[in-house]
Amino acid sequence: MPILVMKFGGTSVANLDRIARVAKRVGVEVANGYDVIVIVSAMSGKTNELVGWVNETSKLYDAREYDAVVSSGENVTAGLMALRLQEMGIPARSWQGWQVPLLTSSAHGSARINEIPTDNINAKFGEGMRVAVVAGFQGISPEGRITTLGRGGSDTTAVAFAAAFGAERCDIYTDVDGVYTTDPRIESKARKLDKISFEEMLELASLGAKVLQTRSVELAMRYNVKLRVLSSFEDEMNDQAGTLVCAEDEIVENNVVAGVAYSRDEAKMTLVSVADRPGIAALIFGALSEAGVLVDMIVQNISEEGRTDMTFSCPTDQVARAEKAMEQAKSDGVLNFAEIIADTDVAKVSVVGIGMRSHTGVAAKMFQCLSQEGINIQVITTSEIKISVLIDRKYMELAVQALHDAFELDKAA
Repeated sequence: MPILVMKFGGTSVANLDRIARVAKRVGVEVANGYDVIVIVSAMSGKTNELVGWVNETSKLYDAREYDAVVSSGENVTAGLMALRLQEMGIPARSWQGWQVPLLTSSAHGSARINEIPTDNINAKFGEGMRVAVVAGFQGISPEGRITTLGRGGSDTTAVAFAAAFGAERCDIYTDVDGVYTTDPRIESKARKLDKISFEEMLELASLGAKVLQTRSVELAMRYNVKLRVLSSFEDEMNDQAGTLVCAEDEIVENNVVAGVAYSRDEAKMTLVSVADRPGIAALIFGALSEAGVLVDMIVQNISEEGRTDMTFSCPTDQVARAEKAMEQAKSDGVLNFAEIIADTDVAKVSVVGIGMRSHTGVAAKMFQCLSQEGINIQVITTSEIKISVLIDRKYMELAVQALHDAFELDKAA
């Protein structure tokens, strides 16, 4: 029988009533002739509670025991889901990561998937099991310890299973009914997309869209796994429901710009009057990398003879870490700069679309739109299918709305 992977997030399985509702949806796919692999998250709020317990018990905790504790939320959901399906007369059983086994690296808390052998689950399908309910977010290390994949790891688990088992599709059920041209909470005219390319979804996910976890999209693109984003709260389901994330060649025609993304948790940092010589950028960003600072946008300006200003952006919660790394490099004599200025009152706004490859004028249109709204651009970065700008945070929502209108994203191609 063909295999379908269905993933349900924490809000979809938040209580027993919602688990029962999800089980009915799984039952429909079983009736449609699929063997189903269901990937479940912990009930909404449970992982945060478990993390809190670990931190309260041990500030300098053993990462291996952390994984043992926080992975338990998914185990509970998997067991309850299997029980509900059995009550419906559907042959089902739960699987923890080590039982599959989902083989990972030893990086506890942020493990990478190495392999998913299919023999155990396929053998049970051969014996009449119709649904394998797998605890997401977890695996087993080469040392035989439980590992977790990091936040959002259940999405990655689902895509990895779809790739390993050659599933027809991977359906990601969440609390939204698809991928929108922008956040509907900011722009009421935001439109749900029927299809979006892997590359566009990857850019949107990395730029702050919370619908899919970035690693899961990367994995889907690498193995050409069709993803469908759906709402678990919609009663009527059909083949057109949700948004299909697929290869670019499966999209007949799309708008030049697919969506507008934003991130309000950005900071702009400037090293003032750094020596303008070969290797200085490598020293700066090498030190930031060693400190674990995620640098995004970078701009270098000549400030005076033989000196330069270096500006970069990073998440606001990493400002202190960046400042410490730079001050340490200065005290070690590696760097010499006049001062470091941090501006935490900025936001990043981006337009994304594969149509940029074959259409000119997107950047000009974006910059003109922002200019007409009186919004000053502080930093610009571009890629083949993305243009991002850093602006004052107070203008973020206005910028998103204006760009959505300028590119007529409320209208289909």
